[in-house]
Amino acid sequence: MARALEEQWTLPASHSLSFDERLGLLLDRELAWRDNQRLVRLRKKAKLKYANACLEDLDRRSGRALDERLIATLASGDWIRQQHNLLLTGPTGAGKTWLACALGNQACRQGYSTLYLRTPRLLEQLRIAHGDGSFGRTLQQLAKVDVLVLDDWALAP
Repeated sequence: MARALEEQWTLPASHSLSFDERLGLLLDRELAWRDNQRLVRLRKKAKLKYANACLEDLDRRSGRALDERLIATLASGDWIRQQHNLLLTGPTGAGKTWLACALGNQACRQGYSTLYLRTPRLLEQLRIAHGDGSFGRTLQQLAKVDVLVLDDWALAP
């Protein structure tokens, strides 16, 4: 906020603003900065395989069999608020992982905690946690995540 105040002083146009207007601008900037920092933190913690995947970049060419209304519904995040599960199926190379990461990024933008894990790795972590006595704590940590993206589900034995 101090930096924003210093910038205000350097802009001649801001000198004509009232105290309330200047304070409002400072508060708006602080809120935007905090929102951005939260998004950065959520995206970093998500550990998405495709960290830059976003629904706006979704390949919508014909022949992809994408239901635009369904994509829009998923983008709204209602399925997360209603605590519904989402299962993406399709052949290898169809883009399931990318789409899951794009939905994960969308969830981060909406303020939801997200975590990407490959299922074989998760199962290994759970096996180790069971052996060292941290199984309950590991499950509690996973339960705190709003959106858990499990990739390569069918690859695990």
